[in-house]
Amino acid sequence: MKKITLYSMTIISLMLLTSCEAVEIIFKAGMWWGIILVVGVVGILLWLFSRGKNS
Repeated sequence: MKKITLYSMTIISLMLLTSCEAVEIIFKAGMWWGIILVVGVVGILLWLFSRGKNS
């Protein structure tokens, strides 16, 4: 049910927005997800390396 709602909301929002606005929103979301993933991976790597040195 959640997937259907997500898909319908996406389709409706894309119909209401102009193509430039839609592309801008997609790239902004992609940029933030990329930043969050990079920070998360770096944090996990630092945690693993600091954990290994304490042992």
